[in-house]
Amino acid sequence: MSLQQRIEILAELGNRLEQSDEKLDAIIQKNYLYNKWFTIENTQLAIQAIRQELLDKNKLQTWAAQYNISDNQIQKRVGIVLSGNIPLEGFHDIISTFIAGHQSIIKLSEKDEYLIPYFISILTDIQPESAAYFPVAERIKGIDSVIITNANDSTRYYETYFGKYPNIIRKQRASVGILAGNETEEDWKKLGIDVFRFFGLGSRNVSKLYLPKGYDLAPLLEFWKRFEHLIHHDKYKNNFDYNYSLILMNGLPHISNGIILMQEAEDISARTAMLYYEYYDNLPTLTRKLQAYQDEIQSIITNQNIENLKTTPFGQTHYPTLNDYPNHIDTMKFLTTP
Repeated sequence: MSLQQRIEILAELGNRLEQSDEKLDAIIQKNYLYNKWFTIENTQLAIQAIRQELLDKNKLQTWAAQYNISDNQIQKRVGIVLSGNIPLEGFHDIISTFIAGHQSIIKLSEKDEYLIPYFISILTDIQPESAAYFPVAERIKGIDSVIITNANDSTRYYETYFGKYPNIIRKQRASVGILAGNETEEDWKKLGIDVFRFFGLGSRNVSKLYLPKGYDLAPLLEFWKRFEHLIHHDKYKNNFDYNYSLILMNGLPHISNGIILMQEAEDISARTAMLYYEYYDNLPTLTRKLQAYQDEIQSIITNQNIENLKTTPFGQTHYPTLNDYPNHIDTMKFLTTP
């Protein structure tokens, strides 16, 4: 199958995801019943982002043109271990492997067992030859290389077991937001999406805010009460209540609007239903600090243009482009290097 054929197939997947699909609706509902973190709304938003950014024909062609992809290359078997923190997490790796002309040996997450197999079934319906590119396996074996996402709890195991193969073993990262103090309510709304979508479970969710000295968080927290539907979600509320109990038992300073708990802390990654914050004196100093944390940060979200930092505008972190690689590791370069 040629590169152009593979691009056409993915673009047609994008077209089909735009159409009404009762079977997909049923699978989204089934996924939610199996994993209550995967609400119908969040899954639909994840699909929308994939359709918009990862399955557009022109974007796929521009992206693929950056790499040396030959129609005559030797096909490799690439093991892909998915984490399932958010709906369809890791689908970028599957697309990348397909565009590179290799076969994905997919180990599904038990938290997300239905969506990706259905996407594969659509690809197979579009072009039956596609099926050979996406075998789903209980165990990853007989591979040439491997890609693993969010390996924090099992890093040593993965490094031991797969260290002999060319690999990408990604650890969990977090994202941060930078406020200047002149943000509008529309900015606050978009930042709220960056914080709260997917219940804050993704590496692109903002888990810490950097604030100018003297910044008053009260108006922002009051505005964010529009996200109060989260606290009616059992799993989210359980995390909120648990963290709130720990804070009260230990007498820790905090602020809250009843939806999210905020603490001043230097750490980057906050627990579910929590958000850390830290004040900064000036942008050059903050830039140097964030550069030192570059191995822990996925995205820096702000509406400011900050020299020497790659940033994402408010409201865009959950719409990663084809070139916006997890952990900033160029997956396509890895897949297309002999």
